[in-house]
Amino acid sequence: MKPSQKSELRAAVLARRDAIPAAQRDTRSRELSRQVAALPEFAVARTVMAYMPMGSEFDTRPLLQAVLSRGARLVLPRVERATKTLALHAVADLDASLQAGVWGIREPDPQRCPLASLGEVDFILMPGAAFDRQRHRMGYGGGFYDKLLSRPERHAITVAVAFVEQLVAQVPVEPHDVPVDILVSDDGLYR
Repeated sequence: MKPSQKSELRAAVLARRDAIPAAQRDTRSRELSRQVAALPEFAVARTVMAYMPMGSEFDTRPLLQAVLSRGARLVLPRVERATKTLALHAVADLDASLQAGVWGIREPDPQRCPLASLGEVDFILMPGAAFDRQRHRMGYGGGFYDKLLSRPERHAITVAVAFVEQLVAQVPVEPHDVPVDILVSDDGLYR
């Protein structure tokens, strides 16, 4: 698939996601959060890496709070623009420890949040624009998570959450693309 076709697919899927009414998106996010929290892999994870939502994304905040409430360690990424990589930081307080980062996404304040190692992470909640039922994901085009997942110290299970509007018949896959281990969607759980 040509880059322009990938961009068109991404734009079409994001337009469908953006069209979900906010109240419905909130209700569905809560249900999807409940499904993720019920995963045995989530329940036993001592260190969970996740992300702060932006725009019409699935609202991760209830899950982030659940991680902190049960005493597990929460790790959030901070975009390193110069190297196009993600720096991982342990976050203990979602209200006091975050600041506006790249693209307006709330990120860990490096002055308040110590660096964390990818090797310590047991469970990674991944963002994405489009997904297929074979668990392939299309990100937003920056390659940040592809770089992260290719690092040799990663052993964590990868999980993504998608509204059914984000599901397509087939996500274009390149040789370096790795499907997520579990995809949680309104229409089912894919392992």
